[in-house]
Amino acid sequence: MTKTLEKIKQTAKKLFTNIKLKEKAEMESPVRSLNNVIYNKKDGYFELKGMMKKRTLTANTVKTFAQTLKMMSLSKELINSEDIATKREAYYVSKNWGEARFKEQPESDAVMDDIEATFSCNREQLGFIADEHGGSLAGALTVIDKDSTTKKEIKIDCTKFGSGSYSIPSDVEHLKFETKAKFVLAIETQGMFERLNKHQYWKSANCIIISMSGVPSRSCRRFIRKLTDETKIPCYVFTDGDPYGMMNIYRTLKVGSGNAAHINEYFCVPHAHFIGITPQDIKDYKLPTHPLKEVDIKRAKDAIKNDPFVKDHKEWQNALKEMIQGKVRAEQQALAKHGLNFVISDYLPEKMKNEKSWLP
Repeated sequence: MTKTLEKIKQTAKKLFTNIKLKEKAEMESPVRSLNNVIYNKKDGYFELKGMMKKRTLTANTVKTFAQTLKMMSLSKELINSEDIATKREAYYVSKNWGEARFKEQPESDAVMDDIEATFSCNREQLGFIADEHGGSLAGALTVIDKDSTTKKEIKIDCTKFGSGSYSIPSDVEHLKFETKAKFVLAIETQGMFERLNKHQYWKSANCIIISMSGVPSRSCRRFIRKLTDETKIPCYVFTDGDPYGMMNIYRTLKVGSGNAAHINEYFCVPHAHFIGITPQDIKDYKLPTHPLKEVDIKRAKDAIKNDPFVKDHKEWQNALKEMIQGKVRAEQQALAKHGLNFVISDYLPEKMKNEKSWLP
C-alpha cells in the first residue's frame, strides 16, 4: 500500500507543478484492450504490448481530470485509514464532488480502471473492492485467516460447513493454506457446485471444489492462483460446452483478459486445464443440446481470428471450429440425461483419467 500511496502523491504533485508553471499537464495509461496484449507462452498469461493513451488537460478534458484526481484522493484516504470502499460506494461518494460527480457507475468504474492501469497495481491496493460474490468453496482445505480485531490467526476447516460452503473474501492476500488435496476443481455454475458439494465429491476425489458463478471475480481468480501456487496442486476447470464458458470464463481464469492485462500476472492460473464439456463430449455422451446463438458464433469466430491465446493453440481453434460447424452447445447439467449423479460417478472420473480429452 505504501508504494501505491507514493505513486498517488507523485502524480498529483507533478500535475500541480505543471499547472502552476502553466505547462502541459498530462496523464498516461496503457490501452486496455485485446489489441494491446500478447500471449506470453513462457509465463502463461496476456501481457501488455506497450501502447499508451495520453490525456492532456484542456477545456474539454477538465472534468475527466477532476474526476481522476478526486478518485485518487479518495484512494489516498482509504489507504491512510486502512478502509475499503466498494465500486458502488465510490460512485455514490462522487455525488459530493459537484461538477466532477459521475452520472452513472460505468463512468466511475472506467476512471478507477484507468488509475489502476496507470499505477500498475490492482484496485484492492487502491482501497476499492468489487460488489460481486467472490465464489464458494468446499473440500479438503484449511484456510488460515486473521481476526480483524485481534489479528490472531483463525483456522477454517472447509470440510465442516455442513450443507453450506466457505465464501471467498474480497481480500485474499493475507490468507494461508493447509491441504492434502490432489487438485482444485473450478466449476462454472453454482448449481453444479451444489450437486458436487451435497454428495461430497470433494471427499471421494480428495479435492477442493470452487464455484466461479460465471466469469470468476478477481478475488476468486486471485484465490485460486495463490492456493495453487502455494500448495503446488493442479487446477482443472469445468464449464458448459459453449464459447462463453470456454473463452469468457476459462480463458479469463487461465491467461487473463485484455482489459486487465496490467495485472494478469497475479490474477490468472496459467497451469489450469480445461475438462469442461467439449464438442467431442457432446457426441460421445450423446448430450442434449441447444442451438448456438448468433452471439455465440460471433464470440467463437472472434476468438479464432483475434485471441492471442487461441491463435497459439491449435486444439482450441479446432474445438471452436467444430462447435461452429455443429451449431450446437451443451450445458454441464445436460449430463443429467444419464442420471442426476452421472457427473460424479462417470463423467468427472473418466475425464480425469483421459488427459487426451483435456484442452490446454
